[in-house]
Amino acid sequence: MLKFYKILLFVILNYFFLSSQILSIEKKIKIGLLVPLTGSNKEVGQSIIKAVILAVTDINNDLIEIIIKDTNSEPNKTLKSAIELKELGVQVIIGPVFHQSLAYLDQIKGVKFLSLTNKTIDLPKNTISAGVNSTSQLLAIKKFLDLNNIKKTIFLTPIQNYEFEIKKGIEESNINIFKEHSYDPDPTKLTKQIEEITYYNVRKQNLQNEIYKIKKSSDINKEQKIKDLEKKYTIGNVDFDAVIISDFNENLKSVATSLLYTDIFPTDKYFITLNQWFDESLLREKDFQPIYYPSINKKNFDDFKERFFKKFNENPNHLSLLSYDLIGLVYYLSSKNDLSKLDRIFKKKNSFKGKTGIFNVKDNKIYHQLNFYKIQDNQLIEIF
Repeated sequence: MLKFYKILLFVILNYFFLSSQILSIEKKIKIGLLVPLTGSNKEVGQSIIKAVILAVTDINNDLIEIIIKDTNSEPNKTLKSAIELKELGVQVIIGPVFHQSLAYLDQIKGVKFLSLTNKTIDLPKNTISAGVNSTSQLLAIKKFLDLNNIKKTIFLTPIQNYEFEIKKGIEESNINIFKEHSYDPDPTKLTKQIEEITYYNVRKQNLQNEIYKIKKSSDINKEQKIKDLEKKYTIGNVDFDAVIISDFNENLKSVATSLLYTDIFPTDKYFITLNQWFDESLLREKDFQPIYYPSINKKNFDDFKERFFKKFNENPNHLSLLSYDLIGLVYYLSSKNDLSKLDRIFKKKNSFKGKTGIFNVKDNKIYHQLNFYKIQDNQLIEIF
């Protein structure tokens, strides 16, 4: 009988030991990470990995397990790596980074992808776009236009691969646009297109006509008036109060310069653009200041960069900050829900707060509630 009890006790102890092991496995939070580890974008991938390390360190929970796989920024490689992650029991994957890598991911069932792309068109049903999309940016711009009672805004969009994303953002944000214009960013064509949009030749002719008219007049002050007019390039106003330039880097500067050339100045008309991720080179472009744009919370971004640099002795890219927030989001949701049910959660409207600021998850997309900034006198100023 004693031997029987010993055996029974052994079985019970082993049962609880095995149960605790199973429970521990069940509680393990496996998060996949799909980033480019090879190819031309491998530096982007390395920066994201370091941000994930920083996030896991901050959360400080041994149950989090990050499993990293390479995409090589290529759809077939991304699919192969995603399948490997699923076979390892991963149900939530952060990544891939680029929209083109999403091509075949709809073949994988039972896995949710939190992609860092800001594109929202042609997403697989199992993928959430977590980047700062055009709708988020235009909602912030709309708020600024409404606060300043700006009624006539023209929208300049380059003929690029994100043109349809911009149009979708205009529709979803319900922003009031007076006129829309598409332009070719080729520098040899750009200035002529901006001339047509701003009626430059008409206004230039108005000036010549006015000078001719005064010359023929008997006005005793005509010499001084003519001298004053000859200092101008055009006469006459344009039919808009603000211009939104949906471009970046040197292309943005080229458009702004063309506007200056056609006698349109930011001191008279609002120059507004999309999220520039605090491009410091804009601080040096005094000719087209003030210029306005929406972006994430600058204070939080600076804090993240400082902590990132302190740990890794290098500066992060902006995608790193997004991935940092996504680790926190997945961890938070996993503590409240079964990871297998995240698909249902992401289809509802939920608000969260991260380093980027407040963001909403709705209809398999993340919408960021952005701040709004102005660059004036070589300084960045927060509007809201």
